[in-house]
Amino acid sequence: MAVEGTTAPRVTRRRVRTRANLLDAAFAVFAAKGFGRVSIEEVCEAAGYSRGAFYSNFDSLDELFFALYRQRADLIAEQVAGALAQDGPDLDVQASVDRVTEVLLLDVDWLLVKTDFLVRAARAPEVAQTLLEHRERLRQVVADRLARAAGGTALPAVLGDADGAARAVVAAYDGVTVQLLLDKDVEHARSWLKQLLTALLTDGSGTREQ
Repeated sequence: MAVEGTTAPRVTRRRVRTRANLLDAAFAVFAAKGFGRVSIEEVCEAAGYSRGAFYSNFDSLDELFFALYRQRADLIAEQVAGALAQDGPDLDVQASVDRVTEVLLLDVDWLLVKTDFLVRAARAPEVAQTLLEHRERLRQVVADRLARAAGGTALPAVLGDADGAARAVVAAYDGVTVQLLLDKDVEHARSWLKQLLTALLTDGSGTREQ
C-alpha cells in the first residue's frame, strides 16, 4: 500500500505534464502548417514523445485540436473576467477598457489556429457548437459586468441593453484580430481595440449618470 501511495501521484503528474507538452507542441505545429496539414507523427516529434504517449492522452488529432481551442478560449475569458472584476460597483469604462486591452490575448499564432477552427466550424455543426459555446462564455462575462454597472453607467442607446453591448465588444475584438492576422502589428491592434471599445461603450463622451 505504501508503494502504491507514493507511485500514483508521480504517474498523474507525469501524464499531466505529457498532455501539456503535447498541447504546446501541437499549438506551434498547427500555427506553422495549419491543422489539416499536420500528422500525429509531427506533433509527437515536436513534443519529443512516441505515438503511444499521444494515444494515452488523445484519441485523435481532432480531440487534441478541440482541447487546444478550449484551453486558449478559456484563458481569454479568464483574462477578461479578471480585468473587469477590479472595478467597484460602478463601471469606470476607460479604466476597464485599458485593463482588458492590456491583458487580452492578441497573438498571431493563436489567431491562425483559431481561424482553422472557425473554418472547420463553418462546415461541421458539432464543431460550430463548441465554438459558439466558448464565444457565449466570453460574451456573458462582459454582459454580466455591464449589467452590474447599469445603475451608474449609461451605455449608448444604439447598443440596447448590456447583452447588446457585450455582443458589440466581441464583434470589435473579432474585427481587430482579423486585421492583426493580416498586418501582424500587435501594438497597433491593441491600441486600435482600446479606441474602438472606448467609442462603443461611451459614445465618445465617457461615462455619465442616468
